[in-house]
Amino acid sequence: MAMIAMGSALGTGLFLGSGEAIGIAGPAVIISFALGSLIAATIALSMGEMASRHPVRGGFGTLAAHYLSPFWGYITRWLYWIVTVCVTGAELVACAAYLAYWVPAIPIWAGILIFAAVIIAINLSSVGSFGIVEFFLSSIKVIAVFAFILVGAVLVFFGLPDAPAPGLSRLTADGGFAPNGWAAVWIALSVVMFSFGGIELLSITAAEAKDPARSIRTAARTTIVRLAFFYVFCIGFVLCLVPWRTAAGSGEDVATSPFVMVFDQLGIPGAAHITNLLVLIAALSAANANLYAGSRMLHSLASDGLAPRFAAHTTAHRVPVVGIALSSAGLLGAALLAFSGVGGVFGYMMSLVVFAVILVWALILCTYIAFRRRGISGATFRMPGGVPTAIVGLIGLVAVFATIAVRPSMQVAAMVGVPAVLVAVVLYVAVARRRMDPADIEEAFAEAESMR
Repeated sequence: MAMIAMGSALGTGLFLGSGEAIGIAGPAVIISFALGSLIAATIALSMGEMASRHPVRGGFGTLAAHYLSPFWGYITRWLYWIVTVCVTGAELVACAAYLAYWVPAIPIWAGILIFAAVIIAINLSSVGSFGIVEFFLSSIKVIAVFAFILVGAVLVFFGLPDAPAPGLSRLTADGGFAPNGWAAVWIALSVVMFSFGGIELLSITAAEAKDPARSIRTAARTTIVRLAFFYVFCIGFVLCLVPWRTAAGSGEDVATSPFVMVFDQLGIPGAAHITNLLVLIAALSAANANLYAGSRMLHSLASDGLAPRFAAHTTAHRVPVVGIALSSAGLLGAALLAFSGVGGVFGYMMSLVVFAVILVWALILCTYIAFRRRGISGATFRMPGGVPTAIVGLIGLVAVFATIAVRPSMQVAAMVGVPAVLVAVVLYVAVARRRMDPADIEEAFAEAESMR
């Protein structure tokens, strides 16, 4: 379960998105990642506490419907389904770009279809098979990142015979530690938080875990620690080894990404190809995990009468085949937008995901506050600080959302996201409210109780 969440979070946010964040804040982006880790921790731990008590179908969406209102459960789940579709599309576009790095003759659309077929096949297998494959993909990614941290530490503090150790000098060499001012640390959070998208999977996977109480307790604690360690140290060593202005210009071109630059300094033949393989696996793993999340979220919506009932159909192995098909259909639009030639498409897609996922995270924390105020007992662990910690997390999310005032890409995301939320509200009032059966939500909680 921890590896599935890691699989979603360790993707293009680190390998492609970090360059943009570095360009905004310079070396001080390290603080942005540290702050982002703290905000993400409140979400992961609050979800872990609730899910260990209620390993319900639909995860945090069903919990929001139970503890807040059916309307907020509806909005939470539809918003998150949109997030998963957008993220999966972005990751597959990245996979196709990495494939084209080796075989330029293969067009982007063909690469997208190839990798789409791979992740759809994985998701159509049994839940156990999916977990094994995702564990394998995420393990490769985690081992690669850990190896990068070790190599980076050697290069930074000991160096090589033909490459003296730079130490921490590059962190202040070009304009100081915060060359664009301390406000840039705040602005960079609008990019950094994309990197933590995926921690929600801890809640969604609980309903299919063999021992949810124990699994959630372990996964919630370890996932956020690993992510914080990986992101802060990876970015820190990149900035120690590569001038920040050079790293900021990486964009989406794998040949000039900060990680390729670092490995090139080792003088290892084919370092760029090795890195290309690793970032491809990272993107494929994240796409795979997000398709899983989107299909399960759509299945829960259909089961509760908030989506067409046929989307609740599952195979003999309890795989939501219709949910997978519908979630996969959304990839086409995202892929077309990504390779249409419009400049900065990936950045806009990241901003749209951040806009939607911040709303989802805020509702998760609000659900947690309602959960704790009811005095529910039976959770296998509790988030340190409880409600006050959740309130701190909410304040952090509000601060990230406030970057909409200064970041054009976040403003574009709001122009798309706000109408989408309004359409969802209208559909709820006109259709979903009458179709919803509160007994379905209670049935999900009854199933969860039997699992415990």
